[in-house]
Amino acid sequence: MADEKAGRRVEAGDREPTAGESAWILGDQLDREAPALADARPGVTRILLVESRAAIEGRRWHRQRLHLVLAAMRRFARRLRDEGFEVDHRTAPTLAAGLAAHREAFRPARVRATEPMSWAAQARLRALGVELLRSDRFLCHHEDFARWADGRARLRMEDFYRWQRRRLGYLMDGDAPAGGRWNYDHDNREPPPGPATRWPEPPRTPPDALDAEVMAAMPDDAVGAPPDGTWATTREGALARLEHFVTHCLPRFGPHQDAMTGRSWHLAHSLLSPYLNLGLLRPAEVCDAVEAAWRAGKVPIASAEGFIRQVIGWREYVWGVYWLWMPEYRAADALGAVRDLPAAFHDRSRTEMACVRAALDAVHDHGYAHHIQRLMVLGNLCLLAAVEPRQLVEWMHRSFVDGAEWVMLPNVVSMALHADGGRMMTKPYAAGGAYLDRMGDACGDCRYRPNRRQGDDACPFTTLYWDFLARNAAAFEGNHRMRPMLRNLERLSDLDAVRARARSVLEGLERGQI
Repeated sequence: MADEKAGRRVEAGDREPTAGESAWILGDQLDREAPALADARPGVTRILLVESRAAIEGRRWHRQRLHLVLAAMRRFARRLRDEGFEVDHRTAPTLAAGLAAHREAFRPARVRATEPMSWAAQARLRALGVELLRSDRFLCHHEDFARWADGRARLRMEDFYRWQRRRLGYLMDGDAPAGGRWNYDHDNREPPPGPATRWPEPPRTPPDALDAEVMAAMPDDAVGAPPDGTWATTREGALARLEHFVTHCLPRFGPHQDAMTGRSWHLAHSLLSPYLNLGLLRPAEVCDAVEAAWRAGKVPIASAEGFIRQVIGWREYVWGVYWLWMPEYRAADALGAVRDLPAAFHDRSRTEMACVRAALDAVHDHGYAHHIQRLMVLGNLCLLAAVEPRQLVEWMHRSFVDGAEWVMLPNVVSMALHADGGRMMTKPYAAGGAYLDRMGDACGDCRYRPNRRQGDDACPFTTLYWDFLARNAAAFEGNHRMRPMLRNLERLSDLDAVRARARSVLEGLERGQI
């Protein structure tokens, strides 16, 4: 392949690597088959990995999130050394400083990298003169997504998902969807089962000396519980967790994927997103394993379809819109939300709301909460309370083991907070206490009553739901999907009292007394 100007993207392919060239592997590109490593050879290609002190110390990271990335990077470096590569794995004040020190030490003919996952990182590497290779971390590159989106009056995830199914061939019988339906979402909304249900415990890997080394260097202001071996930091560990999910969890994944229960922090969720985001697993191999289990008769179609939809549908759709709308996307705030995060997000003891405390406990203990807790508990609370979008994006980015800007921006800005004004989702995911009572089991132990909207024992979600509609009635009047809720609002006889109660709830959230 002919070389191109430094800083421009080129394609990976069959070629002879240049003697003395370097392949720069970022912390979320730990894939031996990544384009930057596709034609790398020991003795010819030197590997660079940089741990940036600015990135490590610039946020109050969850311990398990930071440990996962750093331990996985160090184990990946060890794997490459075992293959015979010379690996320059260095700590530096910034990524740019690390690259400069590497260039000074080794004088590489050129430095190549796979396209970064974030808009800012990609711009930064281009400015540093790094040659970028087209990423294959998703089954639909964001440029291909942009071509799919071009000319469409409105983007719909379901349309994209069906397009993905057809072109990739997952769960298809010829030109028709397997089982005769594209979507089994309606079958996958059951509340939590009874207390006799036991959920398979995730595998754990005992921490070793490398883990202890990473933890010893953890910043003093890191938050959350220390790692307990739940999150794998090697390719082999990630594959073992994929096998565990397909064998033990996937058969039960579908029906209760939207349920919440205090008896399990994970239910039958895959817990695979961190490995997909870091490059330890690839989306195709995950979907291949799920489809193979269904075709072998080991899992129901609703579970297989529901999971594959999350991977090739929602995950890739979120990735596509992130790149389509950046960088303006970061500043979206269509509803004019300006409040700070509730105090409980920084200190989980400062809330008596049982469902919120359960979600925050899961985040503290595991760096994780499943998608309904993120959207309908934490996100919903911030939507109803008019929390400034960037604050929630930042908190989720640093608090979740699978946090990344490309994930959090669309999921927070568009889906949770409706801050894009309906660009991605037609209506906001606003809900009162009745929904949380139906899909979870926390309300029975909570001092607040989900069916009450005013009074000291009224569920804050229920109170704030009506206040949210009243505050934003003018903005939603033209939204046909919101009209039924607005008509219900007009019939409320105690709205003034509800809104007075809402003011005290909002003040209490700020003080940590709700």
